[in-house]
Amino acid sequence: MYKGIAGSEGIGIGKVVIIEEHEVVIDDRTISDTEAEINRVREGIEKFVADTTAMADKMEATVGAKDADILRGHIMLLQDPTIEEQIVDLINNEKVNAEKALDQVLEQTAELFSQIPDELLQQRATDLRDIKGRILKILLGIEEQDISDVPEGTVLVARDLTPSMTAGIIPEKIAGVLTEVGGRTSHSAILARAMEIPAVLSIEAICSQVKNGDTVVLNGTTGEAIVNPDEETIAVYEKMLEDYRKERELLKQYTGKPTVSKDGTKVELVCNIGKPEDAKKAVECDGEGIGLFRTEFLFMDRDAIPTEEEQFEAYKSVAETMAEKPVIIRTLDIGGDKEIPYLGLEKEENPFLGFRAIRFCLQRRDIYETQLRALVRASAFGRIKVMIPLVTGVDELRQVKAIVADIMKEYDAAGVEYNKKLQIGVMMETPAACLMADVLAKEADFFSIGTNDLTGYTMAVDRGNAKVAYLYSAYNPAVLRAIKRIIECGKQEGIMVGMCGEAAADPKLIPLLLAFGLDEFSVSATSVLRTRKNISENDSAQCRELADKVMQCTTEEEVLNILTK
Repeated sequence: MYKGIAGSEGIGIGKVVIIEEHEVVIDDRTISDTEAEINRVREGIEKFVADTTAMADKMEATVGAKDADILRGHIMLLQDPTIEEQIVDLINNEKVNAEKALDQVLEQTAELFSQIPDELLQQRATDLRDIKGRILKILLGIEEQDISDVPEGTVLVARDLTPSMTAGIIPEKIAGVLTEVGGRTSHSAILARAMEIPAVLSIEAICSQVKNGDTVVLNGTTGEAIVNPDEETIAVYEKMLEDYRKERELLKQYTGKPTVSKDGTKVELVCNIGKPEDAKKAVECDGEGIGLFRTEFLFMDRDAIPTEEEQFEAYKSVAETMAEKPVIIRTLDIGGDKEIPYLGLEKEENPFLGFRAIRFCLQRRDIYETQLRALVRASAFGRIKVMIPLVTGVDELRQVKAIVADIMKEYDAAGVEYNKKLQIGVMMETPAACLMADVLAKEADFFSIGTNDLTGYTMAVDRGNAKVAYLYSAYNPAVLRAIKRIIECGKQEGIMVGMCGEAAADPKLIPLLLAFGLDEFSVSATSVLRTRKNISENDSAQCRELADKVMQCTTEEEVLNILTK
């Protein structure tokens, strides 16, 4: 059995087709006709843009606009004028050929992204290497493999499932995907989930461990794969696949239903999104609102800060898409760990404890006020709420409220419409915020618990460090006590308390969260119906009894023993 990362849930059974990576050999030679090489590069880039635009259009028709935007993002990355300038300079100054210049410049840029300790930005490195490989093949006349020709029941095996590969995928033909690299937030995972194809990622050297025609069974929910299993194992997975399909069909009965526990306790079930277009998916999946709109994605994959008008249109579109449903928009969570070149941020020794999120925003008032102005204006078009990330003290909340109050005075004088009862809340994700939760609850309009960072900061764990990854767990009693305290402090002051971290969709944690009194669960759009089902199966009295036992535990192992009974 091979163990990897669970990239896209579901059971897959099929025959292996390996996506071959053609060896690209670059002829490292000195050239004399620099103009000819520069023209070759420009023609190669033009063909890449034309091919990628066609791929994106095809993907939009088959998968959706959000996923087609990944490919269009490739075009934007390549259209950074500094990239072509560097390539042209290399050809002119060092007399290298088109392939060598392109390879050197794009690889150097990719390497810069790969050094940033943030998975989403490291994905830019993967994107750039995909772009580089495709343009080199254009320059060298190498034909790419046509994935649309694979037979039904195929398990694709590749080093990485790049966006350019997925453009040719016919989802009905693909039983599953196995890759050597990629994580939950990689494009491999995002695209596999969008096409509802089971995927297991980051299986070391899987391309050399299998051959074309091998039978594979895989579980994209647990991250496991078996090559050439015996008949008994195949039968087990066929039963699992049948059960999985039945479960998906049964989940449809929860569409349009309220989110209530078995004994009638009602909670809100909302969605996490990263782009305005994602709001449509939230509506399609029956989300009851937006619990987290990560606005930093509006600032990425571009070469300048989005204007107030651009931001206003983005926030307004989400509010209008969600109609009268609540929309919590997190202000810019950017900083040393999420480098955006045009912001000119300095490299930090420990970026996760450095100049990021609200710390950055309060020092860069020019950027922050632009965002807040756009948010206040957009509040006239729906139930927008503003959330502040990485708060460590009440002074940060007060500063933001003061800025918003000044903006509102200005808009009153100018006759600009906005929601005069605009709520401003806090993302509870630091131990300091947890310890000060009773104070923050008196001045915040709501709390939303970010369990991903709260877990990391509480346990003092870098979740990207494999040696200490075992400590990164929301089941740890320290993390559970932090969550419980935050909810209790919020409830005491009568404010809404939600959760927008991964734990909100965890079926083992849902009974505890209900017992603690969590008001709002914010999950990925595809997790809405399953989370609603899990909530409906829990009785409040039983949840409280379970929580009483769990909160007496002293180790994670004890907690899991109780939650998995």
